[in-house]
Amino acid sequence: MEYRTAGEIGFITGKWPLELHKPTLVFIHGAGASRLLWESQVEGLSSYANTVAIDLPGHGTSHGKGRDSISDYAQAVNDFLDLVQVPRPIPCGLSMGGAITQDLIINTPGRFPAGILINTGARLKVLPLIFETIGKSYDEYVKLSGAFAISPKNSTETLTSRVAACLQSTAEVVLGDFQACDAFDVMGQLDLIHVPMLVLTASDDILTPPKYGSYLAGNLKDVHLVNIEDAGHFSPIEKPIEVNNAIHGFLMRLAL
Repeated sequence: MEYRTAGEIGFITGKWPLELHKPTLVFIHGAGASRLLWESQVEGLSSYANTVAIDLPGHGTSHGKGRDSISDYAQAVNDFLDLVQVPRPIPCGLSMGGAITQDLIINTPGRFPAGILINTGARLKVLPLIFETIGKSYDEYVKLSGAFAISPKNSTETLTSRVAACLQSTAEVVLGDFQACDAFDVMGQLDLIHVPMLVLTASDDILTPPKYGSYLAGNLKDVHLVNIEDAGHFSPIEKPIEVNNAIHGFLMRLAL
């Protein structure tokens, strides 16, 4: 695994340079998180595809300011793809990253041969408690995220520390992220998605419950739904083998 930068974006990749004959999984993290969420996927899937996990602007090692709309983040991702000349990009987003993935596919048709949505929804209303907690204490928000984003079945000090390591943004950036999520709603636009989609849910996710993914699966034209058992919102960290197997199986069906 290698760390690189392109413009204002920091990212990790399984191999460099990217292989032109392979599709590229472009992993997009959720609100306040970073590329560290995807280390197991970047390494574990690099034999089957190019793998890239980015830090969105204002997050992790990336420069620039965070955005406060999903469409602005989607534009930043498109700019990165242009700069790096990513071959056959397949966006794969968790939570807010899933919203960005939907925006990319809806608003730049023809660019993406497929997409992957993990623990996300077509609408992402945010609990007022999250805004209140961040406003009072960002450290408290990080602690709560560790408690709520991981299934109790997987809660360990090591896993909680890994989640905390992913959440190294500022309160201002995270508030902007959640404002972007709160305004996001493409429930009436899912019929504009014409490419194959993989939807992953997690049985113990209380932030974006499995019913969110079921709605997506029920309203997308070409979709495969997989539920990851005994996992919470951060299933790529909690159950990396299961998540990787689901993504690998999807890639094999695409035969890109």
